[in-house]
Amino acid sequence: MATLLSALGRFSFRRRGIVALIWLALLAGIGFSAATAASTPGMSVAMPGTETQRAFDLLEERFPEANADGATARMVFRAEDGTRLTGGEAKSTVDRAVAGLGKDKDVVGVVDPYEAKAISKDQQTVYATVLYDAPMGEVTEESREALEKVAESARDAGLVVETGGTALETEPETGTGEVIGVLVAAIVLVITFGSLVAAGMPLITALVGVGIGVGGVIALAPLMDMSAVTSILAAMIGLAVGIDYALFIVSRYRSERAEGYDADTAAGRAVGTAGSAVVFAGLTVLIALAGLAVVGVPLLTKMGLAAAATVAIAVLVALTLVPAVLGFAGDRVLGRRTRKTRDEGEGGAHPATPKESLGTRWAKLVLRRPVAVLLTAVLGLGVIALPVTQLELGMPDDSSRSEESTQRKAYDIIAESFGPGANGPLMVVVDTNDVEGDPQSAVQGVAKQLGSLDGVLAVTPPEFNRAGDAAMLNVVPETGPTATQTQDLVHEIRDTSGETRSETGAEVMVTGSTAMNIDFSEKLNNALVPYLALVVGLAFVLLMLVFRSVLVPLKAALGFLLSVLAALGAVVAVFQWGWLADLLGVAQTGPIVSMAPIFLVGVVFGLAMDYEVFLVTRMREAYVHGQSPHEAVVTGFAHGARVVAAAAVIMISVFAGFIASDEPMIKMMGFGLAIAVFFDAFVVRMALVPAVLALLGRSAWWLPKWLDRALPSVDVEGEKLSTQKPAAEEKESVGVGS
Repeated sequence: MATLLSALGRFSFRRRGIVALIWLALLAGIGFSAATAASTPGMSVAMPGTETQRAFDLLEERFPEANADGATARMVFRAEDGTRLTGGEAKSTVDRAVAGLGKDKDVVGVVDPYEAKAISKDQQTVYATVLYDAPMGEVTEESREALEKVAESARDAGLVVETGGTALETEPETGTGEVIGVLVAAIVLVITFGSLVAAGMPLITALVGVGIGVGGVIALAPLMDMSAVTSILAAMIGLAVGIDYALFIVSRYRSERAEGYDADTAAGRAVGTAGSAVVFAGLTVLIALAGLAVVGVPLLTKMGLAAAATVAIAVLVALTLVPAVLGFAGDRVLGRRTRKTRDEGEGGAHPATPKESLGTRWAKLVLRRPVAVLLTAVLGLGVIALPVTQLELGMPDDSSRSEESTQRKAYDIIAESFGPGANGPLMVVVDTNDVEGDPQSAVQGVAKQLGSLDGVLAVTPPEFNRAGDAAMLNVVPETGPTATQTQDLVHEIRDTSGETRSETGAEVMVTGSTAMNIDFSEKLNNALVPYLALVVGLAFVLLMLVFRSVLVPLKAALGFLLSVLAALGAVVAVFQWGWLADLLGVAQTGPIVSMAPIFLVGVVFGLAMDYEVFLVTRMREAYVHGQSPHEAVVTGFAHGARVVAAAAVIMISVFAGFIASDEPMIKMMGFGLAIAVFFDAFVVRMALVPAVLALLGRSAWWLPKWLDRALPSVDVEGEKLSTQKPAAEEKESVGVGS
């Protein structure tokens, strides 16, 4: 592989004009497609094979007029001066507001609070439900403005009016946080390289890759029904890995030039060695992200594949565009001090012996005290991971918003006036197609049975479809949408549905947003272990190919588990318990977004293997070339620690920039990924890895002979490139021969 990649690097370096034009043309073409694409669809959660999805599909088939996929809004009216809203001027105000809500062309229906009996016991609070033709996330700005205009008119009449519901959901916006993250990355690159040219290259090439990847996601979003969150996550991951991959190629190129290789050869060697690490690191990320498909949730699958495609583009950019840009930069990529030192060396002056680097000193310290370092790191991460035992999963709703938002105020008023369960009623669908007797009697029996269950506050009268072969009714729980008691109630209704079907022939199914969130969380929980087994198993085999070892990949996997558990513990402490919530701008604590843990696991695993490959590959390279295990660890740190640390800081900065997002999942993922990279890079890879390798010694690189023969040789260390000599040595050998 090293030979093939080296040839690719040299080709890109020599034909830099053509390579750069190809990438720029691709960027322009995809950018144009993204700019002219239809608007990005809203986030829709489909879960094939679940009862919630079957009931939802039945609703669309039997109740097409209900527009089950459409967004809804709830406008809550309250009189705080003791006035009852059931008569007089107050009722007239509500009636005018309800009439005004129906004037919007995108509204397919308005449920009158007086007809639906959505009136509190003290008659001082009512709410109207607005049904839209567009799904969640696609309601127009004009429609949202019309809602606010109606609410403002009712407020002017003396009522308290707040609005909630999915119709108010908007596409998450990127803010200044992401820009700050990129600026921090730029500063780190300047400090690392000591050259503005060298620092700018990873940023420019990464932005090209992200532009192509995210542009492709946006262009395909209408066709593949991908939400705006998908493109933001793809940008987050693509930007971070794109900068890191380019950083490692540029760093290795500068190292090869410092050893005396000419620019052409150095570019080939950089792509052949560091590029091999980039390929395998990228493959682990691809495996982790594409593996999300095993969960069986299309939304998560699309997110994973979109992010994986962006990472694949980042790898290709690093292998081709980076060496091309190196060719354009020339010696300016080396930095002024390095060029001056080299010129002095050519003039006969001998450069001063370089000082021992911080990475070298740290590696030697760990090698002297491996047990102490190992225990400290493991215990520290273990303590931070403890909050994971209290992990609660759920989907964000209006209760997770800021207390100052109208959505949260509407949620609180409804909970106070109608009970917590009114914010998350369960929609029960009854299929009477196989009922032999009277369908209406069967449905009435179902309603009576549901009303007798513990935890049920109310059951609305059944509503039949036009054909009379299906009915739907709402069950209002006594507890809120995210409460454990509500989850138990959903399971109890489903447990009794089998008996109902055997007695009457009616099939009872529970759906609605509350039930869907419950099913979604359970599906993700059930998929976590198989997902981990698949991803870790495939990556284990991949790392065995890279390191020709059994224990090094095992150590890498165990270290990943420590870092990801610690990261999840930190997420629980901040977003569920509220530690440092004000500092990080967390408006409201609550259950962790259901898809966040498994997505976090997938992304963190891929990124963790990045640092494992980049750092340990240099150790393996030194060991293969004859150094002792301890010397190889020191050499690996001498060459890789500074760059890995810089790459980690860059990735942390990029991810941390997304903490400023208003979207709960984006904020949570930004924090989780940033803290996970910190734990993995600076605790696991910088402390645990050298400590474990010190304790294992030569055993770390043990591989059974039969397995060594069975595994293909990929030459990540670039042994075949070691026959190449620096330009100076080539000149000397030519002179001797002549």
